Amino acid sequence: MSLLAVKKQMIRILLFLFISCAAVAQSPLTGMDSVATADVPPRAPGIATAIVQKADVVYERYAGYANLADSILISRSSRFNIASNGKQFTALATLLLESQKKISLQDDIRKYFPELFKNIKDRITIESLINHSSGIRDVYDLLALQGKTWWKFTLTNADLLPLLKKQNELNFTPGSQYLYSNSNYILLALLIEKVSGESFVQFTSNMFAKLGMYNTSFEDDYTKIKQPVALPYFNFSTWSNYEWIWNGTGDGNLFSTLPDLIRWEKIVHGWVRPDFNRALIQKSLQLTSNPSIKNYGFGLEFKSYKGISIQYHEGATGAWKAVLIRIPEKELSFITLTNSGKVIPSWQTYQMVDKFLNLSEDGWPVRPAAAASPVSEEDVLGIYAGEGAFYFHFLKNSQGEFVLRRKGRNDVKLERESANVFRQVYDTAFKQEFLKNRKGEMTVTAYYTSHAPYTLTRAQQTSNITPEKIHGRFMNTETGAIVILQNFSNEGGQVVINGQKSTGIFIAPGKLVVDDWQLTFDVDKPITELLLNGNRLRRVRFKRSP
Repeated sequence: MSLLAVKKQMIRILLFLFISCAAVAQSPLTGMDSVATADVPPRAPGIATAIVQKADVVYERYAGYANLADSILISRSSRFNIASNGKQFTALATLLLESQKKISLQDDIRKYFPELFKNIKDRITIESLINHSSGIRDVYDLLALQGKTWWKFTLTNADLLPLLKKQNELNFTPGSQYLYSNSNYILLALLIEKVSGESFVQFTSNMFAKLGMYNTSFEDDYTKIKQPVALPYFNFSTWSNYEWIWNGTGDGNLFSTLPDLIRWEKIVHGWVRPDFNRALIQKSLQLTSNPSIKNYGFGLEFKSYKGISIQYHEGATGAWKAVLIRIPEKELSFITLTNSGKVIPSWQTYQMVDKFLNLSEDGWPVRPAAAASPVSEEDVLGIYAGEGAFYFHFLKNSQGEFVLRRKGRNDVKLERESANVFRQVYDTAFKQEFLKNRKGEMTVTAYYTSHAPYTLTRAQQTSNITPEKIHGRFMNTETGAIVILQNFSNEGGQVVINGQKSTGIFIAPGKLVVDDWQLTFDVDKPITELLLNGNRLRRVRFKRSP
Protein backbone atom coordinates (compact mmCIF):
# COMPACT_ATOMS: atom_id res chain seq x y z
CA MET A 1 0.00 0.00 0.00
CA SER A 2 1.37 3.40 -0.97
CA LEU A 3 2.03 6.13 1.54
CA LEU A 4 -0.85 8.15 0.04
CA ALA A 5 -3.25 5.19 0.43
CA VAL A 6 -2.15 4.72 4.05
CA LYS A 7 -2.81 8.39 4.77
CA LYS A 8 -6.27 8.16 3.17
CA GLN A 9 -7.06 5.05 5.21
CA MET A 10 -5.93 6.79 8.43
CA ILE A 11 -8.12 9.81 7.60
CA ARG A 12 -11.13 7.52 7.05
CA ILE A 13 -10.51 5.77 10.39
CA LEU A 14 -10.13 9.07 12.25
CA LEU A 15 -13.26 10.45 10.59
CA PHE A 16 -15.21 7.30 11.55
CA LEU A 17 -14.02 7.55 15.16
CA PHE A 18 -14.90 11.25 15.30
CA ILE A 19 -18.43 10.63 13.97
CA SER A 20 -18.90 7.68 16.34
CA CYS A 21 -17.76 9.68 19.36
CA ALA A 22 -20.00 12.57 18.38
CA ALA A 23 -22.96 10.21 18.05
CA VAL A 24 -22.28 8.76 21.49
CA ALA A 25 -21.94 12.21 22.99
CA GLN A 26 -25.27 13.24 21.50
CA SER A 27 -27.11 10.03 22.45
CA PRO A 28 -30.31 10.62 24.45
CA LEU A 29 -29.10 7.91 26.81
CA THR A 30 -25.89 9.72 27.74
CA GLY A 31 -26.11 10.50 31.44
CA MET A 32 -29.43 8.66 31.84
CA ASP A 33 -28.05 6.70 34.81
CA SER A 34 -27.58 9.92 36.78
CA VAL A 35 -31.26 10.74 36.27
CA ALA A 36 -32.58 7.25 36.91
CA THR A 37 -30.58 6.64 40.10
CA ALA A 38 -30.47 10.18 41.52
CA ASP A 39 -32.36 9.13 44.68
CA VAL A 40 -30.60 5.80 45.22
CA PRO A 41 -27.79 6.34 47.74
CA PRO A 42 -25.27 3.64 48.65
CA ARG A 43 -26.51 0.76 50.80
CA ALA A 44 -30.19 1.60 50.26
CA PRO A 45 -33.28 0.24 48.51
CA GLY A 46 -33.73 1.47 44.97
CA ILE A 47 -35.31 1.08 41.56
CA ALA A 48 -35.83 -0.97 38.43
CA THR A 49 -36.45 1.18 35.36
CA ALA A 50 -36.56 0.79 31.59
CA ILE A 51 -37.26 2.54 28.30
CA VAL A 52 -38.97 0.44 25.63
CA GLN A 53 -39.07 1.65 22.03
CA LYS A 54 -40.97 -0.52 19.56
CA ALA A 55 -39.48 -4.03 19.91
CA ASP A 56 -36.32 -2.89 21.68
CA VAL A 57 -35.35 -2.26 25.28
CA VAL A 58 -33.16 0.77 24.72
CA TYR A 59 -32.45 1.31 28.41
CA GLU A 60 -32.70 -0.97 31.45
CA ARG A 61 -31.27 -0.23 34.89
CA TYR A 62 -31.39 -1.89 38.31
CA ALA A 63 -29.99 -0.11 41.35
CA GLY A 64 -30.18 -0.58 45.12
CA TYR A 65 -31.14 -3.40 47.42
CA ALA A 66 -34.16 -5.69 47.39
CA ASN A 67 -33.31 -6.92 50.90
CA LEU A 68 -30.97 -4.92 53.11
CA ALA A 69 -30.75 -7.55 55.84
CA ASP A 70 -29.50 -10.22 53.43
CA SER A 71 -27.62 -7.83 51.09
CA ILE A 72 -29.68 -8.93 48.07
CA LEU A 73 -29.55 -6.47 45.18
CA ILE A 74 -32.51 -5.57 42.99
CA SER A 75 -32.37 -7.63 39.79
CA ARG A 76 -34.42 -8.79 36.82
CA SER A 77 -36.15 -11.36 39.04
CA SER A 78 -37.16 -8.88 41.79
CA ARG A 79 -40.93 -8.60 42.18
CA PHE A 80 -42.48 -5.25 43.14
CA ASN A 81 -45.98 -4.38 44.25
CA ILE A 82 -47.03 -2.08 41.40
CA ALA A 83 -50.17 -0.97 43.28
CA SER A 84 -52.72 0.91 41.13
CA ASN A 85 -50.82 0.11 37.95
CA GLY A 86 -52.58 -3.23 38.30
CA LYS A 87 -55.91 -1.59 37.42
CA GLN A 88 -55.20 -1.89 33.68
CA PHE A 89 -55.13 -5.68 34.07
CA THR A 90 -58.33 -5.78 36.14
CA ALA A 91 -59.98 -3.79 33.35
CA LEU A 92 -58.57 -6.18 30.74
CA ALA A 93 -59.96 -9.15 32.69
CA THR A 94 -63.37 -7.43 32.73
CA LEU A 95 -63.19 -6.99 28.94
CA LEU A 96 -62.33 -10.68 28.64
CA LEU A 97 -65.56 -11.58 30.46
CA GLU A 98 -67.49 -9.27 28.15
CA SER A 99 -65.97 -10.96 25.09
CA GLN A 100 -67.19 -14.28 26.50
CA LYS A 101 -70.76 -12.82 26.58
CA LYS A 102 -70.92 -13.27 30.34
CA ILE A 103 -71.44 -9.58 31.11
CA SER A 104 -72.13 -6.29 29.37
CA LEU A 105 -70.32 -3.12 30.34
CA GLN A 106 -73.74 -1.44 30.40
CA ASP A 107 -75.04 -3.86 33.05
CA ASP A 108 -75.91 -2.32 36.41
CA ILE A 109 -73.48 -3.68 39.01
CA ARG A 110 -76.52 -4.45 41.17
CA LYS A 111 -77.56 -7.11 38.67
CA TYR A 112 -74.77 -9.12 40.33
CA PHE A 113 -74.78 -7.49 43.78
CA PRO A 114 -78.41 -6.49 44.45
CA GLU A 115 -77.66 -5.69 48.08
CA LEU A 116 -75.58 -2.63 47.08
CA PHE A 117 -76.88 0.97 47.13
CA LYS A 118 -80.55 0.08 47.49
CA ASN A 119 -81.52 3.76 47.89
CA ILE A 120 -79.92 4.79 44.57
CA LYS A 121 -82.33 4.81 41.63
CA ASP A 122 -79.78 5.74 38.94
CA ARG A 123 -78.03 2.96 37.02
CA ILE A 124 -74.48 2.21 38.17
CA THR A 125 -72.93 0.53 35.14
CA ILE A 126 -69.87 -1.67 35.03
CA GLU A 127 -68.37 0.87 32.63
CA SER A 128 -68.79 3.60 35.25
CA LEU A 129 -66.73 1.50 37.65
CA ILE A 130 -63.99 1.10 35.05
CA ASN A 131 -63.66 4.83 34.32
CA HIS A 132 -64.28 6.02 37.91
CA SER A 133 -67.55 7.78 37.13
CA SER A 134 -69.72 5.56 39.37
CA GLY A 135 -69.79 7.98 42.31
CA ILE A 136 -69.04 5.09 44.69
CA ARG A 137 -67.03 6.27 47.68
CA ASP A 138 -63.45 5.10 48.17
CA VAL A 139 -63.36 2.30 50.72
CA TYR A 140 -59.93 3.34 52.06
CA ASP A 141 -61.23 6.83 52.85
CA LEU A 142 -64.27 5.26 54.52
CA LEU A 143 -61.95 3.15 56.66
CA ALA A 144 -59.98 6.29 57.52
CA LEU A 145 -63.21 7.90 58.73
CA GLN A 146 -63.54 4.96 61.09
CA GLY A 147 -60.04 5.68 62.38
CA LYS A 148 -58.48 2.69 60.60
CA THR A 149 -55.25 2.79 58.62
CA TRP A 150 -56.15 0.21 55.98
CA TRP A 151 -52.71 -1.31 55.37
CA LYS A 152 -52.31 -2.16 59.05
CA PHE A 153 -55.12 -4.71 58.70
CA THR A 154 -55.44 -8.06 56.98
CA LEU A 155 -58.64 -7.64 54.98
CA THR A 156 -59.91 -9.28 51.79
CA ASN A 157 -62.29 -7.90 49.18
CA ALA A 158 -65.08 -9.87 50.86
CA ASP A 159 -64.23 -8.13 54.16
CA LEU A 160 -64.58 -4.72 52.48
CA LEU A 161 -67.91 -5.40 50.81
CA PRO A 162 -70.06 -4.93 53.97
CA LEU A 163 -68.79 -1.36 54.38
CA LEU A 164 -69.89 -0.55 50.83
CA LYS A 165 -73.26 -2.19 51.47
CA LYS A 166 -73.84 0.29 54.32
CA GLN A 167 -73.52 3.30 52.01
CA ASN A 168 -76.87 4.99 51.41
CA GLU A 169 -75.52 7.74 49.16
CA LEU A 170 -72.97 8.22 46.38
CA ASN A 171 -70.49 11.01 45.77
CA PHE A 172 -72.53 12.15 42.74
CA THR A 173 -74.94 10.91 40.07
CA PRO A 174 -73.35 7.91 38.31
CA GLY A 175 -71.78 8.69 34.94
CA SER A 176 -71.91 12.44 35.46
CA GLN A 177 -68.28 13.09 36.44
CA TYR A 178 -64.91 11.54 37.27
CA LEU A 179 -63.59 10.87 40.77
CA TYR A 180 -60.97 8.19 41.37
CA SER A 181 -62.15 5.49 43.78
CA ASN A 182 -60.44 2.20 44.58
CA SER A 183 -63.84 0.73 45.49
CA ASN A 184 -64.63 0.55 41.76
CA TYR A 185 -61.86 -1.93 41.04
CA ILE A 186 -62.45 -3.95 44.19
CA LEU A 187 -66.03 -4.42 42.99
CA LEU A 188 -64.76 -5.39 39.53
CA ALA A 189 -62.58 -8.08 41.10
CA LEU A 190 -65.58 -9.40 43.06
CA LEU A 191 -67.65 -9.31 39.87
CA ILE A 192 -65.03 -11.34 37.97
CA GLU A 193 -65.09 -13.96 40.72
CA LYS A 194 -68.88 -14.17 40.78
CA VAL A 195 -69.32 -14.44 37.02
CA SER A 196 -66.32 -16.64 36.16
CA GLY A 197 -66.74 -19.08 39.04
CA GLU A 198 -62.99 -18.79 39.73
CA SER A 199 -61.09 -16.75 42.27
CA PHE A 200 -59.95 -13.38 40.92
CA VAL A 201 -56.32 -14.44 41.40
CA GLN A 202 -56.82 -17.68 39.43
CA PHE A 203 -58.76 -15.99 36.62
CA THR A 204 -56.13 -13.29 36.15
CA SER A 205 -53.22 -15.73 36.56
CA ASN A 206 -54.57 -17.69 33.59
CA MET A 207 -54.70 -14.39 31.69
CA PHE A 208 -51.11 -13.52 32.61
CA ALA A 209 -49.97 -17.00 31.49
CA LYS A 210 -51.50 -16.38 28.04
CA LEU A 211 -49.70 -13.03 27.95
CA GLY A 212 -46.41 -14.74 28.82
CA MET A 213 -46.10 -12.73 32.04
CA TYR A 214 -45.22 -15.65 34.28
CA ASN A 215 -43.88 -13.61 37.20
CA THR A 216 -46.94 -11.37 37.45
CA SER A 217 -49.86 -12.10 39.77
CA PHE A 218 -52.39 -10.49 42.06
CA GLU A 219 -51.83 -11.67 45.63
CA ASP A 220 -54.76 -12.32 47.99
CA ASP A 221 -52.76 -14.13 50.69
CA TYR A 222 -49.80 -12.18 52.03
CA THR A 223 -48.30 -15.34 53.56
CA LYS A 224 -47.92 -16.95 50.12
CA ILE A 225 -46.60 -14.15 47.93
CA LYS A 226 -44.29 -15.59 45.30
CA GLN A 227 -40.64 -14.66 45.88
CA PRO A 228 -38.24 -12.95 45.39
CA VAL A 229 -39.85 -9.68 46.46
CA ALA A 230 -38.10 -6.32 46.67
CA LEU A 231 -39.03 -5.49 50.25
CA PRO A 232 -40.45 -2.00 50.95
CA TYR A 233 -38.38 0.41 53.05
CA PHE A 234 -38.97 3.82 54.61
CA ASN A 235 -36.25 6.05 56.04
CA PHE A 236 -37.11 8.34 58.96
CA SER A 237 -33.76 8.09 60.74
CA THR A 238 -32.64 4.77 59.30
CA TRP A 239 -33.94 2.36 56.68
CA SER A 240 -36.73 0.21 58.09
CA ASN A 241 -38.83 -2.53 56.53
CA TYR A 242 -42.44 -3.24 57.49
CA GLU A 243 -44.60 -6.33 57.16
CA TRP A 244 -47.11 -6.32 54.31
CA ILE A 245 -50.34 -8.02 55.48
CA TRP A 246 -52.99 -6.76 53.04
CA ASN A 247 -55.09 -9.26 51.04
CA GLY A 248 -57.36 -6.98 48.98
CA THR A 249 -56.96 -7.18 45.18
CA GLY A 250 -58.18 -5.70 41.90
CA ASP A 251 -57.45 -2.07 42.70
CA GLY A 252 -53.83 -3.02 43.35
CA ASN A 253 -51.74 -5.66 45.15
CA LEU A 254 -50.30 -6.83 41.83
CA PHE A 255 -46.72 -8.07 42.03
CA SER A 256 -44.57 -8.08 38.90
CA THR A 257 -41.03 -7.84 37.58
CA LEU A 258 -39.57 -5.25 35.25
CA PRO A 259 -39.00 -7.82 32.44
CA ASP A 260 -42.68 -8.87 32.60
CA LEU A 261 -43.81 -5.24 32.34
CA ILE A 262 -41.37 -4.68 29.48
CA ARG A 263 -43.00 -7.63 27.71
CA TRP A 264 -46.43 -6.06 28.31
CA GLU A 265 -45.32 -2.81 26.67
CA LYS A 266 -44.03 -4.75 23.65
CA ILE A 267 -47.43 -6.48 23.49
CA VAL A 268 -49.23 -3.13 23.71
CA HIS A 269 -47.16 -1.67 20.88
CA GLY A 270 -47.80 -4.79 18.74
CA TRP A 271 -44.25 -6.13 18.62
CA VAL A 272 -45.01 -9.28 20.64
CA ARG A 273 -48.03 -11.43 19.77
CA PRO A 274 -49.16 -13.53 22.74
CA ASP A 275 -51.88 -16.18 22.80
CA PHE A 276 -54.47 -13.54 23.64
CA ASN A 277 -57.20 -11.64 21.80
CA ARG A 278 -55.45 -8.67 20.21
CA ALA A 279 -58.72 -6.75 19.79
CA LEU A 280 -59.30 -6.81 23.57
CA ILE A 281 -55.84 -5.41 24.20
CA GLN A 282 -56.49 -2.64 21.68
CA LYS A 283 -59.84 -1.83 23.27
CA SER A 284 -58.21 -1.64 26.70
CA LEU A 285 -55.96 1.16 25.41
CA GLN A 286 -58.87 3.45 24.51
CA LEU A 287 -61.32 5.60 26.42
CA THR A 288 -64.68 4.10 27.36
CA SER A 289 -67.93 4.95 25.59
CA ASN A 290 -68.87 7.76 28.02
CA PRO A 291 -67.91 10.92 26.08
CA SER A 292 -67.83 13.09 29.20
CA ILE A 293 -64.94 11.11 30.77
CA LYS A 294 -61.90 12.02 28.70
CA ASN A 295 -59.04 11.51 31.15
CA TYR A 296 -59.55 7.88 32.24
CA GLY A 297 -60.17 4.68 30.32
CA PHE A 298 -59.59 1.02 31.11
CA GLY A 299 -57.19 1.42 34.05
CA LEU A 300 -55.23 4.10 32.19
CA GLU A 301 -55.07 7.89 32.43
CA PHE A 302 -54.80 10.19 29.42
CA LYS A 303 -53.29 13.66 29.13
CA SER A 304 -51.03 15.92 27.10
CA TYR A 305 -47.47 16.32 28.41
CA LYS A 306 -45.45 19.14 26.85
CA GLY A 307 -47.55 18.86 23.70
CA ILE A 308 -47.32 15.05 23.50
CA SER A 309 -50.33 12.76 24.04
CA ILE A 310 -49.51 10.17 26.68
CA GLN A 311 -51.16 7.27 28.49
CA TYR A 312 -49.97 6.86 32.03
CA HIS A 313 -50.69 5.58 35.51
CA GLU A 314 -49.05 5.83 38.88
CA GLY A 315 -49.36 3.51 41.84
CA ALA A 316 -48.28 3.81 45.46
CA THR A 317 -48.62 1.41 48.37
CA GLY A 318 -46.38 2.64 51.16
CA ALA A 319 -42.77 2.57 49.98
CA TRP A 320 -43.69 0.56 46.88
CA LYS A 321 -44.37 2.88 43.97
CA ALA A 322 -44.63 2.39 40.22
CA VAL A 323 -44.98 4.65 37.19
CA LEU A 324 -45.88 3.92 33.58
CA ILE A 325 -45.65 6.62 30.89
CA ARG A 326 -46.60 5.48 27.39
CA ILE A 327 -46.38 7.53 24.18
CA PRO A 328 -48.41 5.57 21.61
CA GLU A 329 -47.51 7.68 18.55
CA LYS A 330 -43.82 6.94 19.14
CA GLU A 331 -44.38 3.33 20.30
CA LEU A 332 -42.41 4.35 23.37
CA SER A 333 -42.80 3.46 27.05
CA PHE A 334 -41.07 4.40 30.30
CA ILE A 335 -41.41 2.18 33.39
CA THR A 336 -40.11 2.71 36.91
CA LEU A 337 -40.58 0.47 39.97
CA THR A 338 -39.24 1.27 43.42
CA ASN A 339 -39.17 -0.18 46.93
CA SER A 340 -37.78 3.02 48.47
CA GLY A 341 -39.72 5.64 50.39
CA LYS A 342 -37.06 8.15 49.29
CA VAL A 343 -37.65 7.79 45.54
CA ILE A 344 -40.40 9.83 43.86
CA PRO A 345 -40.64 7.83 40.62
CA SER A 346 -43.02 10.20 38.83
CA TRP A 347 -40.47 13.06 38.94
CA GLN A 348 -37.62 10.77 37.98
CA THR A 349 -39.50 9.11 35.12
CA TYR A 350 -40.72 12.37 33.59
CA GLN A 351 -37.13 13.61 33.72
CA MET A 352 -36.16 10.48 31.77
CA VAL A 353 -38.86 11.33 29.22
CA ASP A 354 -37.52 14.88 28.92
CA LYS A 355 -33.96 13.70 28.46
CA PHE A 356 -34.74 10.93 25.98
CA LEU A 357 -36.94 13.14 23.79
CA ASN A 358 -34.86 16.29 24.36
CA LEU A 359 -37.87 18.19 25.67
CA SER A 360 -37.53 21.54 27.37
CA GLU A 361 -36.72 21.32 31.05
CA ASP A 362 -39.88 23.15 32.08
CA GLY A 363 -43.24 22.62 30.48
CA TRP A 364 -44.89 25.41 32.47
CA PRO A 365 -44.01 28.86 33.80
CA VAL A 366 -41.70 28.72 36.80
CA ARG A 367 -41.91 32.43 37.65
CA PRO A 368 -44.41 35.28 37.18
CA ALA A 369 -44.43 36.88 33.74
CA ALA A 370 -44.24 40.47 34.96
CA ALA A 371 -44.32 42.57 38.11
CA ALA A 372 -47.61 44.13 39.23
CA SER A 373 -48.81 46.52 41.92
CA PRO A 374 -46.71 46.35 45.09
CA VAL A 375 -48.06 44.65 48.19
CA SER A 376 -46.80 44.65 51.76
CA GLU A 377 -46.56 41.62 54.00
CA GLU A 378 -49.54 42.93 55.98
CA ASP A 379 -51.59 43.22 52.75
CA VAL A 380 -51.42 39.48 52.11
CA LEU A 381 -51.70 37.88 55.55
CA GLY A 382 -54.42 35.28 55.91
CA ILE A 383 -55.63 31.88 54.72
CA TYR A 384 -55.83 31.09 50.99
CA ALA A 385 -57.84 28.08 49.87
CA GLY A 386 -58.53 26.05 46.74
CA GLU A 387 -60.45 22.85 46.23
CA GLY A 388 -60.74 20.28 48.98
CA ALA A 389 -58.74 20.62 52.17
CA PHE A 390 -55.66 22.31 50.70
CA TYR A 391 -54.70 25.78 51.90
CA PHE A 392 -51.84 28.24 52.44
CA HIS A 393 -51.66 30.32 55.63
CA PHE A 394 -49.46 33.42 55.44
CA LEU A 395 -48.70 34.90 58.87
CA LYS A 396 -46.09 36.54 61.09
CA ASN A 397 -44.55 34.06 63.53
CA SER A 398 -43.51 34.79 67.12
CA GLN A 399 -40.17 36.20 65.86
CA GLY A 400 -42.00 38.59 63.54
CA GLU A 401 -40.89 36.68 60.42
CA PHE A 402 -43.14 36.41 57.37
CA VAL A 403 -43.86 32.69 56.90
CA LEU A 404 -46.03 30.24 54.97
CA ARG A 405 -47.76 27.52 56.98
CA ARG A 406 -49.18 24.38 55.33
CA LYS A 407 -50.76 21.29 56.83
CA GLY A 408 -48.24 18.62 57.78
CA ARG A 409 -45.15 20.74 57.01
CA ASN A 410 -42.77 23.02 58.83
CA ASP A 411 -43.25 26.76 58.45
CA VAL A 412 -41.47 28.22 55.40
CA LYS A 413 -39.67 31.54 55.85
CA LEU A 414 -40.32 33.97 52.98
CA GLU A 415 -38.51 37.01 51.57
CA ARG A 416 -39.51 39.62 49.02
CA GLU A 417 -38.34 39.09 45.43
CA SER A 418 -40.20 41.95 43.72
CA ALA A 419 -43.18 44.27 44.20
CA ASN A 420 -45.80 41.53 44.56
CA VAL A 421 -43.69 38.35 44.58
CA PHE A 422 -42.18 36.54 47.56
CA ARG A 423 -40.00 33.44 47.61
CA GLN A 424 -38.83 30.80 50.03
CA VAL A 425 -35.57 31.84 51.67
CA TYR A 426 -33.89 28.42 51.45
CA ASP A 427 -35.40 27.35 48.11
CA THR A 428 -35.77 30.45 45.98
CA ALA A 429 -37.38 28.51 43.11
CA PHE A 430 -40.58 28.35 45.20
CA LYS A 431 -42.29 31.68 44.47
CA GLN A 432 -45.66 33.21 45.46
CA GLU A 433 -47.27 35.94 43.36
CA PHE A 434 -50.02 38.06 44.96
CA LEU A 435 -52.70 39.64 42.74
CA LYS A 436 -56.31 40.74 43.08
CA ASN A 437 -58.85 38.97 40.88
CA ARG A 438 -61.83 40.53 39.10
CA LYS A 439 -63.90 40.30 42.28
CA GLY A 440 -61.28 42.28 44.18
CA GLU A 441 -60.22 39.21 46.19
CA MET A 442 -56.55 38.70 46.97
CA THR A 443 -55.09 35.57 45.32
CA VAL A 444 -51.75 33.83 45.47
CA THR A 445 -50.22 31.84 42.61
CA ALA A 446 -47.49 29.34 43.54
CA TYR A 447 -44.65 28.59 41.10
CA TYR A 448 -42.12 25.78 41.28
CA THR A 449 -39.99 23.72 38.90
CA SER A 450 -41.74 20.39 39.57
CA HIS A 451 -45.37 21.42 39.07
CA ALA A 452 -47.54 23.77 37.03
CA PRO A 453 -48.59 27.04 38.71
CA TYR A 454 -51.78 26.95 40.79
CA THR A 455 -53.83 29.73 42.33
CA LEU A 456 -55.57 29.99 45.72
CA THR A 457 -58.00 32.70 46.88
CA ARG A 458 -57.92 34.40 50.27
CA ALA A 459 -60.69 33.00 52.44
CA GLN A 460 -63.47 35.01 53.98
CA GLN A 461 -63.60 34.68 57.74
CA THR A 462 -66.71 33.32 59.39
CA SER A 463 -68.32 35.87 61.69
CA ASN A 464 -70.60 35.69 64.69
CA ILE A 465 -69.90 32.07 65.59
CA THR A 466 -71.61 31.23 68.86
CA PRO A 467 -70.63 28.09 70.77
CA GLU A 468 -74.21 26.94 71.29
CA LYS A 469 -74.78 27.13 67.53
CA ILE A 470 -71.83 25.02 66.40
CA HIS A 471 -70.67 22.94 69.35
CA GLY A 472 -71.92 19.39 69.49
CA ARG A 473 -71.68 15.74 68.48
CA PHE A 474 -72.46 14.55 64.93
CA MET A 475 -72.69 10.96 63.64
CA ASN A 476 -72.56 9.25 60.23
CA THR A 477 -74.69 6.09 60.27
CA GLU A 478 -72.96 4.56 57.21
CA THR A 479 -69.58 4.29 58.93
CA GLY A 480 -70.38 4.86 62.60
CA ALA A 481 -67.90 7.76 62.56
CA ILE A 482 -68.43 10.55 65.11
CA VAL A 483 -67.38 14.21 64.80
CA ILE A 484 -67.30 16.52 67.83
CA LEU A 485 -66.94 20.30 67.47
CA GLN A 486 -65.79 22.27 70.53
CA ASN A 487 -63.94 25.40 71.66
CA PHE A 488 -64.81 27.39 68.51
CA SER A 489 -64.26 31.03 67.62
CA ASN A 490 -64.54 32.91 64.31
CA GLU A 491 -61.17 31.48 63.21
CA GLY A 492 -61.93 27.83 63.97
CA GLY A 493 -61.78 25.39 66.84
CA GLN A 494 -61.16 21.85 68.00
CA VAL A 495 -62.50 18.96 65.93
CA VAL A 496 -62.52 15.41 67.29
CA ILE A 497 -63.00 12.64 64.71
CA ASN A 498 -63.33 9.20 66.29
CA GLY A 499 -61.34 10.29 69.31
CA GLN A 500 -58.54 11.97 67.33
CA LYS A 501 -58.22 15.67 68.16
CA SER A 502 -57.32 18.18 65.44
CA THR A 503 -57.60 21.88 64.76
CA GLY A 504 -60.26 23.03 62.33
CA ILE A 505 -59.70 26.27 60.38
CA PHE A 506 -62.42 28.23 58.58
CA ILE A 507 -61.51 28.89 54.95
CA ALA A 508 -64.93 30.40 54.17
CA PRO A 509 -68.17 30.95 56.07
CA GLY A 510 -69.49 27.49 56.86
CA LYS A 511 -66.45 25.73 55.36
CA LEU A 512 -64.02 24.17 57.81
CA VAL A 513 -60.74 22.38 56.98
CA VAL A 514 -59.48 19.74 59.39
CA ASP A 515 -56.54 17.50 58.41
CA ASP A 516 -57.47 15.91 55.05
CA TRP A 517 -61.19 16.62 55.45
CA GLN A 518 -63.47 19.53 54.73
CA LEU A 519 -66.65 20.07 56.75
CA THR A 520 -69.44 22.31 55.45
CA PHE A 521 -72.67 23.56 57.02
CA ASP A 522 -75.19 26.39 56.73
CA VAL A 523 -74.02 29.17 59.06
CA ASP A 524 -77.34 31.03 58.80
CA LYS A 525 -79.37 28.22 60.35
CA PRO A 526 -79.17 26.03 63.44
CA ILE A 527 -76.57 23.41 62.56
CA THR A 528 -78.33 20.04 62.45
CA GLU A 529 -75.90 18.30 60.10
CA LEU A 530 -72.40 18.50 58.66
CA LEU A 531 -71.35 17.41 55.18
CA LEU A 532 -67.85 15.96 54.98
CA ASN A 533 -65.72 16.01 51.83
CA GLY A 534 -62.39 14.29 51.39
CA ASN A 535 -59.99 13.41 48.63
CA ARG A 536 -62.31 10.67 47.33
CA LEU A 537 -65.42 11.32 49.38
CA ARG A 538 -68.19 13.81 48.77
CA ARG A 539 -71.09 14.95 50.97
CA VAL A 540 -70.82 12.29 53.67
CA ARG A 541 -73.67 13.21 55.99
CA PHE A 542 -73.19 13.64 59.76
CA LYS A 543 -76.37 14.26 61.75
CA ARG A 544 -76.38 16.01 65.12
CA SER A 545 -76.81 13.42 67.87
CA PRO A 546 -77.01 13.47 71.68
